[in-house]
Parts: sequence; structure tokens; C-alpha cells
Amino acid sequence: MKGRAKLPNVAIIGRPNVGKSALFNRLIGRKIAIVHDQPGITRDRIVAICSRGERPFTLWDTGGIFGAGEKDLTAQVRRTAEDALHESDLLLFVVDAKDGLSPNDQDLARRLRKSRKPIVLVVNKIDNDKHEPLAAEFDSLGFEKIVSISAEHNRGISELFGIVDQLLPSRAESIAQPSTFNPPPVAIAIIGRPNVGKSSLINAIVQSERAIVSELPGTTRDSVDISYERDDRQFLFIDTAGIRRRGKLSSSVEVFSVMRAERSIRRADLCVLIVDLTGGVTAQDKRIAGLIQEAGKAALVVLNKWDLFKPKRGERQAIRELVDETRERIFFLDYAPVLIASARTGENVDRLFGLIGKIESASATRIGTGVLNRLMRAAFAASPPPMVKARRLKLFYAAQAAGTPDRSAKGRIRHGEHLQPPEFVLFVNDPRLLSQSYARYLKARIRDAQPYVGLPIILTLRPRTETLRK
Repeated sequence: MKGRAKLPNVAIIGRPNVGKSALFNRLIGRKIAIVHDQPGITRDRIVAICSRGERPFTLWDTGGIFGAGEKDLTAQVRRTAEDALHESDLLLFVVDAKDGLSPNDQDLARRLRKSRKPIVLVVNKIDNDKHEPLAAEFDSLGFEKIVSISAEHNRGISELFGIVDQLLPSRAESIAQPSTFNPPPVAIAIIGRPNVGKSSLINAIVQSERAIVSELPGTTRDSVDISYERDDRQFLFIDTAGIRRRGKLSSSVEVFSVMRAERSIRRADLCVLIVDLTGGVTAQDKRIAGLIQEAGKAALVVLNKWDLFKPKRGERQAIRELVDETRERIFFLDYAPVLIASARTGENVDRLFGLIGKIESASATRIGTGVLNRLMRAAFAASPPPMVKARRLKLFYAAQAAGTPDRSAKGRIRHGEHLQPPEFVLFVNDPRLLSQSYARYLKARIRDAQPYVGLPIILTLRPRTETLRK
């Protein structure tokens, strides 16, 4: 993008179970990568911006290059990790002090040297002073920059930051302290059951294999952030672990994955619910849609695998029926537009961005106070609220709340603050008199005036004694 300096890339490389994900979490300052003692848990590159040192950089956690789990995945994991190696400006080569120097470490060291990239040898699991002598064994690898750390106990992390700051490429110094503020990317969470095509959709969008695709259900065990730029716009796709019913989780790793996927919904600006057309909308799809609704997020639904379902005749009629059936099954997410696509063939995938654009436009739309009050009074007159214990809800005044985040340099937008749903404040005699059915009715009347495609509508009721905050 013009006028924007690119952050340098730093990749964490190492064989499985040496503590790469723990180091990633420690450097970022929050838990993003899953930490578990089962080898090969991180099967893809997990990315985040690290700004805890002197200069910010993009940090990549890679899947273990050697032996990453199921045999069917190993080649893909290795290729993905090696891609990260080639794209990086600095490599953090992590080894396990307690395991000692292994042949895999020696082999990987030779391969890393061939990259001719700056390398820091990070000797992990030096948990206390008694472990310090364990680091000496790795001197034989011949790296100039060596630091002993404990990612788990935060030992040596400050020293590691110091070394990283020294080795970052000089272009990082030009990263912007500009007078004009560049907002962060729109965070889009790709949500759905296992094996519905979430990673395939992201691959079709970015036209690469940065998200590992496999026929094995649940391949993505963590939430993987993938940066993407399109038409001078920055996007951050969050490829989440497939959400299964809690009662059918097969391991503690999948329990963590479900928790992380639910967290991804909360930090996203927009949630894309992927549904497998060949199986139709399931009870689990409805549960996931409910999570999106409860979080009050912008949303759209993608009916994937159209290539496997597409009829030979009557295609338009089939599409109408599928969309109608989907809306009927997920009626509580009726504000979400529905897209029928094929991640495998790429059919209709580009239309996703057209829908995102419509949702962005809707989020910036306001209804004038005069228009809103006439609209609400007409709605109350056409269908008065029901009586509740001999009392009826009365409307005194309505206004749309200021929902657009401050986009100035001082008021920086965080993930989850784009695409804010419209909020309407109604001053009434008693907020407790509003029933759910009547709230739905009022929202429907608002949508008659302004559809707010892809956005939930929030009604906030206040007693008339309160004044509207400006």
C-alpha cells in the first residue's frame, strides 16, 4: 500500500514441542497460539504484530518442520513453515535445553544457514540458574547470537528483545509515526463446524496455501490470523478451529480450540458463518449462529461446496430455495446476507468482498432524529405495545446513538470496533415494559426504512428521567 512501510517479519522456527508457541505468546504478550505438550499442535503459521520491543514487527509461529502430526499433513506443514522461513527478515531458531541437542536440531541448523537470514539461537526451558549449563551444548551449532530463555517463566525475554531490535532490518525505522492515521485491518472471523471449508475459503481468497487444507476434520486447531490486502484495503482473516458440540470433543486440545474460536468471534469485526451445502443447516450451525448473534457482530453466511451440489437444471430456482431455507433455519440471524459459493473452484468467492462493502456502507448510515421519531411513532400507532400488568410501554423520544468509532490518530480503532451495529436509544416510561416480540417488531420497522445489511440492530431503552448523552 502506498505511503505505508512494511513491518519486518520475524519467524519462530524449530522442531515440534520445543516451546515455539509458548515463546510466541510470551513475545506477543497474550495467549494466541495453543500451548500443549502434544507435538505438532501448531500446524500453520500464526501471525500477530509484536510491539513490545523498541520497534514493531510481524511475528510468525510456524508448525514444527519435522514430524507435525498426522502423516497426511506433514508435507503441507513443512512447506508452510519453509514459506515462512523464506519470507522472513529474521529467524528465531528455538531449541529445547532439557532435551539436549538432537540430530533434527543439527539438520535444521544447516538448512537455516542456507537461507542466509539473520538467526538468533534461542535456547528455551532454562527455567532457573541451575539449568544455565545446559545451554553450552548448543554452542557447537556455531551461531553468533545465542540467548538462553524460559518462555514459560519469562526469563531472558528482555535480552531476546534487545537482540531482535539490533537485527531488525533498517526499513523498520521508517515505520510510521505519520500525521495521517491508517486504521487497522478489518478483522473477519471465518466460523463454522469442522470440515465445512473454512481454510479452503481463505485459500481461495488469498490464492495461496497459507491455511492448511486437509480432508481430516478439525485440521485448524487454533485461530490463525492471515493478513490480506485488496484494493488498498487491509483485511485480517481469522481462520478458526471448527466448533463442535462440547459433549463430543475428543481431546483437551479441541476444548481449547473451541474456546479460542469463541474468543475469535468476540474480537472480530465481521463473522462469516460457513455452512456445508451438501449437509444443509445443522443444529450445530444454528448454535454457532447463535454465538454470533449473542456477540452482536456483523455477519454473513456462505453456503459452501456449491460445486458438489449444483443442479444441472433450474440453477436460479435452486439458489432461491437454498437461500430461503437457510434464512428459515437461521431466522434469528436474518440480517446476514447469504452467499452461495465454492471455495474449491473459487466460484462466487469474489462476491464476498462486495457484500463486505455493503455491510461497511450500512454501518456508516444514520437515520435522522426527525425521521426516526416519526417512524417510531407510526410503528407504535399501527401496532400498540402489549399491556404488561395493566401498563403499556410509551415512547417519548428516539435517537440513533453515535456508533462510529473515532478514526483520528488519537482514537485508534481496535479489532472488533469496525462495522459497529446501529444502536437506537428510546426514551420511554419504563424499559421493563418492552417485550422481546415487540422489540423484534420495532427493529423490523427500522429495517423498513434502512435495511442495515449484515448488521444487528441494538435497541437501548432508557427511562425519560435520563438525558441523551451527546
